[in-house]
Amino acid sequence: MSDSPTYRKIIHIDMDAFYASVEQMDTPELRGKPVAVGGGSKRGVVAAASYEARTYGVRSAMSGALAAKMCPELIFVKPRFDRYREISGKIRDIFYEYTDLVEPLSLDEAYLDVTRNKKGLPSATLIASGIRQRIYEETGLTASAGISVNKFIAKIASDYHKPNGQKTVNPEEVIPFLEELDIKKFYGVGKVTAEKMYGLGIFTGKDLKEKPAEFLEEHFGKAGMHYYHIVRGIHNSPVKPDRIPKSVGAERTFFENLSSEIFMLEKLKHIADELEQRLSRNRISGKTITLKIKYSDFTLQTRSKTLSYFIADKSLILETAKELLYQEKLQNSVRLLGISLSNLNTHKAEQVAVQLRFDF
Repeated sequence: MSDSPTYRKIIHIDMDAFYASVEQMDTPELRGKPVAVGGGSKRGVVAAASYEARTYGVRSAMSGALAAKMCPELIFVKPRFDRYREISGKIRDIFYEYTDLVEPLSLDEAYLDVTRNKKGLPSATLIASGIRQRIYEETGLTASAGISVNKFIAKIASDYHKPNGQKTVNPEEVIPFLEELDIKKFYGVGKVTAEKMYGLGIFTGKDLKEKPAEFLEEHFGKAGMHYYHIVRGIHNSPVKPDRIPKSVGAERTFFENLSSEIFMLEKLKHIADELEQRLSRNRISGKTITLKIKYSDFTLQTRSKTLSYFIADKSLILETAKELLYQEKLQNSVRLLGISLSNLNTHKAEQVAVQLRFDF
């Protein structure tokens, strides 16, 4: 038996400024201009920004007001999620031509395990290149890719040559690659954690690798061991083709605060309808209904009820949400309502990718 190490071959595909790129593709006059999807209302939040907008510092999750201040020429467009889902479906069909081990993270990104693939190709790098070419030919959009031995490194690598590029981190390159990396580029290390690490003298992967496990656990709790392992290239989570969500939900933020429950019920009807569509698409039902209420002072309240049977029908969802709304007096006027369904009935067995040794 060979003592040679075995590796998975993982690709992370990430569409480039997906929502904004779709809008620029469908509306030629938007091409080459700073575009923000969403964020057009006074309380709106940017869902996506074109690369032209990003040069001004506009980013997703930023308030529309701030985005407009940073980029006065910014063009706001309403999101068209049906269109994004349509194109996302075409992209996933391309993925499935190569492997069934596809783990979608959102409409615009996914992990693929191509260790064993349907085309019998030995090179994950060439597979990624072929997939990106197919995406461009069939949708007119560009994608970036990262290729490596696990999901963590592939995710980091996909951001390395964006937009419209790819990077392969071969097995023997993993440790040098991680050691040279700025700690803020580690996937999962957010701004707050990065600042804390900087304060502890951890600026690069090499700095992180030099810290003992005890030190990391002391300062970062359970996450400490996660950081200890990933900086050594250890991340064994397989690509999960049937990611089981813990909950499915829909919510709306209102232009004006609502104080009348009658108006809220009207909004809940639309939210329940949207939730039913999501449940239907994913063939999911659940037992626990949660009503989310965000008040005008930004305090958040949730109210839940668990039924003895599974539901996915909007009339039953709305009936329970209505009951939860009237469960107790509202504390203030309301700026957001949401309904989610949890305790779901999807219990598909996870498929585990087989590790084999191949050339990258």
